[in-house]
Amino acid sequence: MRLPVFVFILSTVIPWTRAQDVVVSSRNELIKAASHSTPGSTIRIAPGTYPGGIHVLNLRGTRAKPITITALKPDDWPLFEGGQSGLHFSKCEYVLLTRLKIRGASGNGINIDDGGDIQSPAHHIILDQLEVLETGPKGNHDGIKLSGLDHFEVKNCRVVGWGGSAIDMVGCHEGIVKECTFEGRSGFSQSNAIQMKGGSSDLKIDRNVFQHAGHRSINIGGHTGDPFFRPEMRDYEATRIEVAGNQFMGSTAPIAWATSKGGYVHHNTILFPEKWVMRILQENNKENFAPSQGGRFEHNVVVYDERVSIPVNIGEGTLPKSFTFKNNYWLTPSKQKPKMPTTEIGGGHATYATNMDLDKELSKQAKLGRGSLVDHSE
Repeated sequence: MRLPVFVFILSTVIPWTRAQDVVVSSRNELIKAASHSTPGSTIRIAPGTYPGGIHVLNLRGTRAKPITITALKPDDWPLFEGGQSGLHFSKCEYVLLTRLKIRGASGNGINIDDGGDIQSPAHHIILDQLEVLETGPKGNHDGIKLSGLDHFEVKNCRVVGWGGSAIDMVGCHEGIVKECTFEGRSGFSQSNAIQMKGGSSDLKIDRNVFQHAGHRSINIGGHTGDPFFRPEMRDYEATRIEVAGNQFMGSTAPIAWATSKGGYVHHNTILFPEKWVMRILQENNKENFAPSQGGRFEHNVVVYDERVSIPVNIGEGTLPKSFTFKNNYWLTPSKQKPKMPTTEIGGGHATYATNMDLDKELSKQAKLGRGSLVDHSE
């Protein structure tokens, strides 16, 4: 009689002590499954609406066996609604989050961080096919907040309506944001779509679509409090940032450099900004920070109307003469080519006509090696 009892006990213990595929249908079941996950585990969440405010700590897969949290049904994603943060992951590594929706968080929609240990970053996290909706709505509340995260991907995601940034990175390194859509929404303060600051470096923003995505669609740098730099404070907010192949519609200024070193912005299409095409700023004015410098703006297509009188807004304490402008194509209301802080190398210019076929012109420029024709709209 002991053998059947022994077998029964093993059958109840094994699912929580080795790699597993678990289906959950409640908030408590999800928290329990996450706390028992081991490398290679997959947690599948049943369709439905779940309360937000879920915090997961020390979720650790391996390179060969990541931990996956995903929808049970690929075409019916679970929704996490409300909470200070919809989903919060601290001190995690080798984790994939995919096919989830987060809506109405009052703080941050998704928060991934190093748990405050700035010498031990979270790492190897993938966010794929996520929807983060209506975060905030006002103030410093981000759709996706990444603090102390290295070696990561954010891809195929959609962020709609936020307070601070759609994606805010503080001290993040070796990451990519690609093929995502960022949509501003009325009633949300939306300072930035993507902000990279606090010592962030080696990041690529690749083939995304920005639709009226805040005051600055891209903020290369920013202003970070001293204790929050990762791994330590240097003389820049951001460096070695690449912004390539994206499409921007609207925004007060689609591109901004702010207390940054370098920043390569190329092969993007910028359509109808509301005030400036780009800004060069010094937002962290402490004496140990070098002036914002060395940005490159190349092979882009820019279309603007009479709302833009000064294409480049230059702030005090910066080094605009260190920036490079090369082979961009400008469609503007004026017969004069826009004036850059330094003489542009190559490039082209035409007067914008209201009846022109813009799609044909963008296609023509793409064939000439300028701009981008990405389109992730539904």
